[in-house]
Amino acid sequence: MFLNKRITIKTACIFYMLFFSISIFAQQPADFVNPFIGTSNYGATFPGPIAPRGMASISPFNVAGKQNKLEKDSQWLSNPYVNENTFLTGFSQVNISGVGCPELGVLILMPTTGAVETNHLKYGSAYRNEVAKAAYYSVDIDKYNVKAEFTASKRVGVSKFTFPKGQSNILLNLGLGLTNEEGAMVKVVSSTEIEGMRSVGSFCYNSPEDAYPVYFVAKFSKPADKFGVWKKPSKYEGTEAQWMTYNGKTRMMDNTIKTVVGDSIGTYFTYKFNKQETVEVKIGISYVSIENARENLEKETGNKSFEAVYKDTYNEWNEELSKILVEGGSGDDKTIFYTALYHTLIHPNTLNDYNGEYPVIKRTKIAKTEDTRYTTFSLWDTYRNMHPLTSLVYPKQQSDMIKSMLEMYDENGWLPKWELNSTETFTMVGDPASIVIVDACLKGIQDFDIYKAYYAMLKGADQIENNPLRPGLKEYIEKGYLSTNYRGPVSTTQEYNTSDYAISLLAKALGKKDDYNRFTKRSLSYRKLYDSDLKLLRPRTANGKWYEPFDPVSGANFEENVGFIEGNAWQYAFMVPHDIKGLIKLMGGEKEFSDQLQKVFDIKQFDMANEPDIANPYLFNYVKGDEWKAQEMVKKLVKEYFQNKPKGLPGNDDTGTMSAWLVYSMMGIYPISPGDPIYTITTPMFDKITIKLDPKYYKKENIVIEKEINTDGKINSIELNGKTLNSFFISHEDFVNGKTLKVIQN
Repeated sequence: MFLNKRITIKTACIFYMLFFSISIFAQQPADFVNPFIGTSNYGATFPGPIAPRGMASISPFNVAGKQNKLEKDSQWLSNPYVNENTFLTGFSQVNISGVGCPELGVLILMPTTGAVETNHLKYGSAYRNEVAKAAYYSVDIDKYNVKAEFTASKRVGVSKFTFPKGQSNILLNLGLGLTNEEGAMVKVVSSTEIEGMRSVGSFCYNSPEDAYPVYFVAKFSKPADKFGVWKKPSKYEGTEAQWMTYNGKTRMMDNTIKTVVGDSIGTYFTYKFNKQETVEVKIGISYVSIENARENLEKETGNKSFEAVYKDTYNEWNEELSKILVEGGSGDDKTIFYTALYHTLIHPNTLNDYNGEYPVIKRTKIAKTEDTRYTTFSLWDTYRNMHPLTSLVYPKQQSDMIKSMLEMYDENGWLPKWELNSTETFTMVGDPASIVIVDACLKGIQDFDIYKAYYAMLKGADQIENNPLRPGLKEYIEKGYLSTNYRGPVSTTQEYNTSDYAISLLAKALGKKDDYNRFTKRSLSYRKLYDSDLKLLRPRTANGKWYEPFDPVSGANFEENVGFIEGNAWQYAFMVPHDIKGLIKLMGGEKEFSDQLQKVFDIKQFDMANEPDIANPYLFNYVKGDEWKAQEMVKKLVKEYFQNKPKGLPGNDDTGTMSAWLVYSMMGIYPISPGDPIYTITTPMFDKITIKLDPKYYKKENIVIEKEINTDGKINSIELNGKTLNSFFISHEDFVNGKTLKVIQN
């Protein structure tokens, strides 16, 4: 018995050691994230750390200085970091990911050694050994032999600098940033603390009147031996610090606490180290006040070490990314998939402070929330796929986003269009918030005031006077389209149609029959812009005649043209997702539709880098017998445009929209008609995908998508819970209430 017991114990130990080693070395979803993806080719992402939907973020700032080699002069404007650049001037503490206009990229921290230099063109440096992963970034700064490491909590950026022996400095530059808003303030509170603010707010070149403050408090793990502030061109130094000990506590006696206000300003802390030393800096952020920034810092990070903050945020990322588990595929497949999912979880991001406070739209007062007040609603982009993905995988977040939109309606009188930090920028065209809300509502997310949302939509769709959401609404209602008197009239008409269709769906669900009929009719008015000879949409003048001269190709690559916004007639030809069957009839039938759709790709007018045509590959599913084209095209586009390298996005990520396209495409489903609770199906790119469902919103624990392969890869049949589907489409309700969606290939 004794011998058997020993064998049992030994066996148990072996199994425990084996399990423990597997647990250590098994890669988690967060381990596959490569934040360098999208940092080139105009992707406009940044490689530094951020918590899921975080307020604070840290990015290396390498777009200032003639030493940089830019692919094009304009590439850096919307992003603090471009992968090809070589000249580092610091690390910005608040940033936006994947947008096409400059904003934020401010509060720039920089470690140096030797004499203090305040000109970024002089203190900037080359760098090497970059490492980026979920919740962590590090780099070696050549000029100073300093190792810089970064992580972040929701509202706090945490930096760790390892300095060599000698004089070392930490600079906080408030004059440098992506935009040139004027106004900043910084105060040295003590030898371990700085507080202040910086004006931001000129997104997409908005008026300086729209500027608003971002507040901060910075705390240092070691007291400075000397500190000072600068206001170009003058530098103001504090005296050598003097110390006294009282009741066991050492305090600085120096009374030269410095404050400076202006544009080109900053502060520095200087240390005299006798050996290699490490200094940690925590910077709390707030859009309400310095006091809230300090509370954010203390409540979220307190006395936590750098490593503890990193571990907490890494675990948070892993929890969020683990909502979708994939099996099979290569390591690169998993990397591009989880990095894309990571990018969809950056924006919309948190606006409220730890205590719930946030500035309302127009900043007339401070309000408070019990949930999360979200910001950065790039809705022209994200209504197409990113928000539908959030509804499916993160419904509580989507619910809070909709509540945030309704709060904006209460504050501003309108649903948001392109909101950023409680400033409505009114960027782009259309009325997209309605689509997002309807899409979520019809998928079962209904824990918000649906009737308030409905009447907010009606206001945007019907109020003719002083309507910032729908310019030209009077003409649109009277004629069914916008004429060339307005910007991008064809594109804008299509966007209004799409929103009107979404409103019709909610009207039907609420039993509003008259509204349902009215908005259904309005949603089809794009047909008045259809040229049957060209089989394209084209602009009309105010008198109803076709605009001449008309070049269907004009407008590609963001070229200005009369009819379209960020695209041309070919790229907008199929952007009527709610009426594809009607478009098929207009074009003369399925064959003519399929031929025209194929032509978009053949003449190289498909633009993977922008939103109007990103659903095009899936439209082949509407033509019986041509579904294989969707499967081949999606697979081809994923391989061509999404890769595990800095240029691995097709272009601007548009706050996660391109990344959401990839997530859906690799799972083998796509929300083909925004607002409609349906998905179309293509080939999954993993053997098995498990989507964990939120039990508060969905009945099932999860839904599994499986791929069964035989020979050439074309889909032979699709089964839901073992029963064959006679379609390449599935309703959201059937999908989330199913158990297994199996795609069987020939």
